Amino acid sequence: MKSCLIVDDSSVIRKVARRILEDMDFIVDEAEDGQEAYDKCTREMPDVILLDWQMPVMGGLEFLKALRGYNGGDRPRVVYCLTERDIGQIAMARKAGADDHMLKPFDQAMLEEKFQPYA
Repeated sequence: MKSCLIVDDSSVIRKVARRILEDMDFIVDEAEDGQEAYDKCTREMPDVILLDWQMPVMGGLEFLKALRGYNGGDRPRVVYCLTERDIGQIAMARKAGADDHMLKPFDQAMLEEKFQPYA
């Protein structure tokens, strides 16, 4: 089974995403900010990461840059979550190493579309 780390400061988003991804047979872990996610990745690298843009402590972009600079941090597929379609933010995320992006709020169909290729 593939593993997924959900990184979002919203417990509601994490809960919804967890339910959908577990139904897709992912082993799911959660982090509520980029620093917690980075710490988890240094212990065990997930296969895919669902990453929020704005979080306290360490934001998504800062986490992504740190992850991609870490030994083995180039391996996980990263899907970046944004609340609005901002071409500048999408470009920054892609430049930092994001593989894909999606808009929040998302539903089951959207999450399945983005994560099915990685399952």
